Amino acid sequence: MLGEIFYIQRPYFGWRTFKSFFSPEYLFFGFVTAVFLSLFIYLDYFGIKNELFVKSVTTVSAILGFYLLLVSSRATLFWSGFFIAFFWFYWIGFSFRYYGVSEFIPLMVLFVSLGYGLFFWVVSLFTHPLTRAFLFSFFSYFHPMSFNWFIPELTLVHSYLGIAKWQFGLFLLSLALFASFKRWHKVVAIIPLVLSIEYPPTQKLPLPDIKIMLADSKLDQSVKWDPSYKDRSIENNIAVILEAISEKYDMVVLNESAFALFLNTDIELMQKLQELSKEIVIVTGGLYSDGKNSYNSTYYFDDKKIYIANKVVLVPFGEEIPLPKFIAKWINDTFYDGAEDYKTAKKPTDIKLSVGTFRNAICYEATRDELFVGNPKYMIAISNNAWFTPSIEPVLQKILMEYFSRKYKTVIFHSANMGISTVIH
Repeated sequence: MLGEIFYIQRPYFGWRTFKSFFSPEYLFFGFVTAVFLSLFIYLDYFGIKNELFVKSVTTVSAILGFYLLLVSSRATLFWSGFFIAFFWFYWIGFSFRYYGVSEFIPLMVLFVSLGYGLFFWVVSLFTHPLTRAFLFSFFSYFHPMSFNWFIPELTLVHSYLGIAKWQFGLFLLSLALFASFKRWHKVVAIIPLVLSIEYPPTQKLPLPDIKIMLADSKLDQSVKWDPSYKDRSIENNIAVILEAISEKYDMVVLNESAFALFLNTDIELMQKLQELSKEIVIVTGGLYSDGKNSYNSTYYFDDKKIYIANKVVLVPFGEEIPLPKFIAKWINDTFYDGAEDYKTAKKPTDIKLSVGTFRNAICYEATRDELFVGNPKYMIAISNNAWFTPSIEPVLQKILMEYFSRKYKTVIFHSANMGISTVIH
């Protein structure tokens, strides 16, 4: 029995094996599996809100999708990973549009899809469903190139099943037992499946007794950093703050790099924001320079006091190149006009304001475990999704934040440009 569970099928290499991977049958079932395991993103993207329908469809599609992963052939599993990566991450190279290298977008899509196809192919070498279930249960800890957005449990966020690791493990165990046992013995699989159900259903986390405006801007990336747009951008941001004051908000949260400049070097603007902060707490994104290094930061203005929180976790290939320095330098010189990687803070920052204490997070950080150390009660997250829109990226980010909010019991106040500004609790 143990021999069957841990059996590894010897891989074969050669033209005939390679050619067989393109069989229509393998392509079809790989595609169908990917559709089942991506449906939760696109239901949200297309604005389908009926809770009963969404929960029912995502539960069934997760069961079918993961079952196919546990029983599929090696080639089918490769194509499942390939198409899942395409459906989830086709947008990754969209930022190339703003560096004049749009022709590399298809290559990035192919690179990411082939990469995940290869990861799934490695899992396919283990033929027993129980072993595959074990391996897939730990995929959320696997972060190629420091990128952690492939978390299999995301498929269950909008379902009737729980997202905790033990619940996901029981869910996969039920499918593995169903696939392994014969005839009436399959009924045993019902037990772990029932135990994986989220009961009682997750309740909303309580909100603080303050009124917060989350700015929801729609500024295209092509003009965001244009020097000729700087004055108008500042005027628009000030107008949002004044609107929040007039509507009696306690706090206004602007998005990542709302002030597209090294904000701490603009003394006049800093003084203006300090004066306005006598009326309202102001949170905004902006760059920070210490004279030597550059930081992606959040500025907090509270009754003329200034707090600055620098980003801790950088976006792979967006703010840092997670490769050896000589390769990173070549990529920065070739694709990013010689720009240097941003520097980071050493640990997450909790900002104590007159209206409460908040953990600071900037975009990608709000989807990383490192930022939730200590289970913060409240988090302010700011994003600029304009790099990747139009695409499903803002929706996927929101679902990820829903996952981390439930996992750590943290209320997230998210303000985004060209994204989804919302309270997640």
